[in-house]
Amino acid sequence: MEGMELVAFNIISNAGTAKSLVMEALYAAREGRYEEAEDKLKESRQYLTEGHKAHHQLIQEEASGNNFTFSLLIMHAEDQMMSVETINDLVKEMIRMYKDIHYLKGEISKNSVVK
Repeated sequence: MEGMELVAFNIISNAGTAKSLVMEALYAAREGRYEEAEDKLKESRQYLTEGHKAHHQLIQEEASGNNFTFSLLIMHAEDQMMSVETINDLVKEMIRMYKDIHYLKGEISKNSVVK
């Protein structure tokens, strides 16, 4: 495996790890473990950044005149990356909602709820 395939698998692998970490952040927040949730989100962003770097390589190659043939593998990699971006945004909002719920239940202090 080399070239475009390697880049695609790099994107897919990083996006998959990022997605798993984002979901772990949500599960931690549901249990009120907000520091752990934030750590998971931070770690997921690192993996997503690596996926974006690999994707950027492909864009630079094409911009340099090296056109690629259509690849279902690259299409899948881009889909995975975009899905993680969307899931990340939704999970951030859901964590805020969990904080509000836990505050209203008296389980956390007002200082823990950041708007």
